[in-house]
Amino acid sequence: MPGTHTSVRVELARDGSASVATGLSVLDHLVGELARTARIQLALEVAPGAADEEALAAGRGLGDALSPLLHAPGASGQGWAWLPAEEALAGAVIEVSERPLVASNVDFSGQRVGGLASDVVARFLNELAAGAGLNIHIRVVEGKDPQHVLIAIFKALGAAIGQACRPSMGGEVQ
Repeated sequence: MPGTHTSVRVELARDGSASVATGLSVLDHLVGELARTARIQLALEVAPGAADEEALAAGRGLGDALSPLLHAPGASGQGWAWLPAEEALAGAVIEVSERPLVASNVDFSGQRVGGLASDVVARFLNELAAGAGLNIHIRVVEGKDPQHVLIAIFKALGAAIGQACRPSMGGEVQ
């Protein structure tokens, strides 16, 4: 985002971990879950600003940093996963695409989680898709607590990203 300084470092790893400082603690936690299940080492820092700007810069910065891994020779470019968080169950299916988009059955309009408006999360995901060049589909089949639903989404998305960054083996995405 113009005017918002973002520093991002991403690399594939055996175990995922993250050092995230977006200025939004809920988003920091969600991105940490994504990194853990993607099995990436992630360092992400966004200069303080308005919450919307911070979330958009974090999404775009993460997408831009993931793009070389997703488009690397040998990377499968596709991934999918279903993961829970407490009572919530979410799935994510992704594919590298020249026409990035996010399609989801989740509607949190008007909901806030830890002070973070849910439309900020939707905009974060759109920026992530645009920066990484991904077609992202998210489905939630269970979940009453909005925080658990978001955690399940970010965990599933992370696992799908981790698969897409790695080579497919024997015709199946690993």
